[in-house]
Amino acid sequence: MGKMIIGVDIGGTTIKIGIIDNIGNILDKWEVPTNSTNAGTSIISDIWKSVSASLDQNNMTKEAIEGIGIGAPGFIDMDSGHVFEAVNIGWKNTPLSEELRTVSELPVFVTNDANAAVLGENWKGAGGNAKNLVALTLGTGVGGGIIVNGDIMNGESGMAGEIGHTTVDPDGILCNCGRRGCLETIASATGMVRQAKAKMEQNPESRLVSRYNASGRITAKDIFELGDEGDVSCKEIIAYTADVLGLAVANAATIINPSKVLIGGGVSRAGVQFIELIEDAFHRYALPRVSNVCELKSAKLGNDAGIIGAAFLVKQKMENLTF
Repeated sequence: MGKMIIGVDIGGTTIKIGIIDNIGNILDKWEVPTNSTNAGTSIISDIWKSVSASLDQNNMTKEAIEGIGIGAPGFIDMDSGHVFEAVNIGWKNTPLSEELRTVSELPVFVTNDANAAVLGENWKGAGGNAKNLVALTLGTGVGGGIIVNGDIMNGESGMAGEIGHTTVDPDGILCNCGRRGCLETIASATGMVRQAKAKMEQNPESRLVSRYNASGRITAKDIFELGDEGDVSCKEIIAYTADVLGLAVANAATIINPSKVLIGGGVSRAGVQFIELIEDAFHRYALPRVSNVCELKSAKLGNDAGIIGAAFLVKQKMENLTF
């Protein structure tokens, strides 16, 4: 058996870390809190301390590790492993790869967290090692990642694959990126809750309002539950969200011509019917020559996708270096 790989997935509240073998099996995994105080200065040393402790516990030496792969939030230069900005953890112009390489004395490779999840899903999840693939992660925001000819797309400034920031309504809601009507303003959990609040104002007698009054808040989960129970407002939100997603996927698929589109993230776990609604819209909007060769399905690795994809990044980069 070959060397082990450390996969790291840095999130806003926790950092997921795993020891993963050369064929993608997780041997051990754990989490540490993300300490974003002092502009996140302790995060890199926290990661290495935790990895070192785990290697000791597993009776493994550093020599057994091929490298460390990291999925990190924000804008990243994949070639240098430099994080230009990661707002939610306080990083700005952080040489992540270089700093971790210095403390660990191991090869370190970095990509965007959404890209890492896509690589993981394609290696060990629902992607089945597709050569051309589009993935969307529907959570608090909408993450995206694209694989073309087997490689993750990064682009000139790390923005390739950011489908969540494609414009679907030029006169729409202001997005946190500073532009209006991004897919994220509609199809994320946040966007769905915003739609629900608008419906509540229009119809103060609705079951949405009763649910809000009972718990003091509305979540995407509430919207899907009430939709299942037949609530008209919630069914309208779900149908509109799926329609907009289908259109965005059709446009992305026209450019990439993928064999698979994967939908993951918390919102996607609302059930098979929601995925089917997105698929129906995709087929309605897409060129048949694009949609006929493309399968739309749910991602299946859940929270493990990021660490598995980060490990795959190391495997891929190290194999390329040996050629």
